[in-house]
Amino acid sequence: MLKLSGSNLSGHDVVKAVRQGWTVTLDTAQLAKVAQARELVLRLLEEGAPVYGINTGFGKLAETSISRESVAELQRNLILSHSCGVGEPFSGEVVKAMIILRANALMKGHSGIRPEVIRLLVELVNQNVIPVVPSQGSVGASGDLVPLAHMSAVLIGEGEAYYRDQRLPGAKALERAGLAPVALEAKEGLALINGTQAMTAQAVLALYDSDILLKTADVAGSLTMEALRAIPDALDERVHALRPHRGQNLVAANLRRLLAGSGLVYGREHDRIQDAYSLRCIPQVHGATRDAYSYVEQVVNTEINSVTDNPILFPEEGEVISAGNFHGQPVALALDFLGIALAEMGNISERRIERLVNPQLSGLPPFLTQRSGLNSGYMIAQYTAAALVSENKVLAHPASVDSIPTSANQEDHVSMGSIAARKLGGIVSNVQHVLAIEILCACQALEYRDKGKLSPATRAVYELVRSAVPPLEQDRFLEPEIQTVRDLIVSGRVLQAAASEVEELA
Repeated sequence: MLKLSGSNLSGHDVVKAVRQGWTVTLDTAQLAKVAQARELVLRLLEEGAPVYGINTGFGKLAETSISRESVAELQRNLILSHSCGVGEPFSGEVVKAMIILRANALMKGHSGIRPEVIRLLVELVNQNVIPVVPSQGSVGASGDLVPLAHMSAVLIGEGEAYYRDQRLPGAKALERAGLAPVALEAKEGLALINGTQAMTAQAVLALYDSDILLKTADVAGSLTMEALRAIPDALDERVHALRPHRGQNLVAANLRRLLAGSGLVYGREHDRIQDAYSLRCIPQVHGATRDAYSYVEQVVNTEINSVTDNPILFPEEGEVISAGNFHGQPVALALDFLGIALAEMGNISERRIERLVNPQLSGLPPFLTQRSGLNSGYMIAQYTAAALVSENKVLAHPASVDSIPTSANQEDHVSMGSIAARKLGGIVSNVQHVLAIEILCACQALEYRDKGKLSPATRAVYELVRSAVPPLEQDRFLEPEIQTVRDLIVSGRVLQAAASEVEELA
């Protein structure tokens, strides 16, 4: 069960609720504060003074006065007119996360919406009614207006939604789930769509999956270090203490634990003085990505417990303030940063793959196959990794450096945060596949080493992979095997195998 109060919500809990089907409930005490803000809206309507979005138009039309009799129609029109997204729909996971995050923001009690509208919103998740939300159309200020409008359209019986995997008109989906549409009243349409929940929904899912990737990259690196008989001196704790970046030191410690007991890596008696950067600098590169992740996690967890709409109501003071909390710039910059950081982790993994398959660098059979020439082995798997990291270089170009004025230049600077989020999702998927290829190649390279000298942690991972993918003795169809190892990564089973043999894996 996930209880929403507007505070203390973690992104990881949102992902677990979405993926494991938790029931979403609302904090009863906090609903009283939501009701207080609603009373302020009614008072403002009674007084008749112009208040943005309550009895005025929106954006450039803020100077247009709306009569008391028309405020409900105004809110309905807002949802309908803003439901103009295009492109492939977001996944059900993204939409469910979006609903939970919007409900949590509304529970802060500064938006002026009725408690029953929030209740209906979370019932969409509980009853598995998933609005069809196109993925394109948001510029990230005034929040994610377009995707949130598509989400909200189902509440009023419009738009479309999936119910039990069947795509239906919104009203029909609600009916099948035993729910009734709501008639929006003053401020409620604006309260539903003025926020950053499309970008942050994608962010919490990407962060959750990235957390697994960060640790899996260390596991992949340790397998490759053993396969290439790397020099572990570069992991010496004294070295990293002299450059005390937190991520760097965490990764170095992880690698020391993962390689403990290995007879394949060895120190100063090696015939090489030092290794290539893709081996020697794993702590520095993976560690920098970890530090970026920590920053982004802090930004996103702050955002999902914030008020991000406009205008903002202060019931205790009886005031309403128009401001800019809907602007997605903090999230946009953070997601661009994480995309860059993960792309770099993929880059160094691809360089390790090249060292594994290149006989001039590895001392192993060409492309990790005994009968090269007749067989190509993992030659083209490296091509795939190269294609993925090259694509990441395009996706890592920051969306947040762009802005296009909207609403007749009233909204003259926007964040493009939803675009940053969608690009990040592509990078995460690409890096998952690159690491799968590295683990496949490292395990194949270990077929030419003394596997009795593997460390306990890497042996556990090797055995897990071999339980699903046999050694490559002659060319065969590789795509399913890449997907199989990718699934082992995404599910956390690779990490679990490694962690079962070490005291701690940070």
